[in-house]
Amino acid sequence: MRTCRAGDKLPDLIQPIAVFDAGIGSYAAVAAIRRRLPRQDILYFADRASFPYGDKTRPELLAILKRTLRFLDGFEPAAVLVASNAPSITVLDEIEGMSARPVFGVRPPIAEALALTGTRDVVVLGVRSMVVSPELRAYANAQAKGRARQVKLVDASRLVDLVESGAFLFAPDTTRSAINSFLDELDARHPNIGAVTLSSTHLPWLRSYLEKARPDLPFLDPLDNAIEAIVRHSVAGSGTVLGLVSESERYRAADFRQMLDRLGISLRLHAVRV
Repeated sequence: MRTCRAGDKLPDLIQPIAVFDAGIGSYAAVAAIRRRLPRQDILYFADRASFPYGDKTRPELLAILKRTLRFLDGFEPAAVLVASNAPSITVLDEIEGMSARPVFGVRPPIAEALALTGTRDVVVLGVRSMVVSPELRAYANAQAKGRARQVKLVDASRLVDLVESGAFLFAPDTTRSAINSFLDELDARHPNIGAVTLSSTHLPWLRSYLEKARPDLPFLDPLDNAIEAIVRHSVAGSGTVLGLVSESERYRAADFRQMLDRLGISLRLHAVRV
């Protein structure tokens, strides 16, 4: 049995799928894996000590991934999911050899979206730090293969706030109004939208609201492709989910526990130092 900082014994897992990010949005990946693979053990690591990933430089992200993958390797995972768009886009291709396990990320499914749209535009929704980054634009251009002018990178940080605050659960009218306003502004700026990618791990929590507001518009979740890739590495266990959290002076484990509570997520967290 492993122990955490408080001395608690941690349950033994059978080759879990390890999921990690610095924010709350990545729990959507845990929920999706549980639905698809109910017997799969899952290790969920909330790296609050490194929050937010989106503000980190490339060397900082590489250092974070290197130490985190080394830490997660100790749990002998079947696979690892980097459940954050920023490191997935920025440094995922540079981490080969950092882990003995297969490592996957979440990236905007731009090529898939363009295949649906014909001459219409694809909107990539993400947090501001990501949509203004040269790395995302370079990734989009590579995926677009000559159709880069059809790919619009849009700051959806205010939608992310609806998840962080729990408003999408406890203030549905406010959430609907905020989403309708956002989409109206989006239509005004980009009147030729054919598909949208939900390229922040928070945004899939809002998918039902978005689809009700625009029922004819495809909303693509990058997690879908990541989970499909992970499925072939699954190993049947007991369906246990082990929650680990790191913390800093500013981002405390107790505060993250409250965020989970607001989202109605019942998960015991163990504080760790990586």
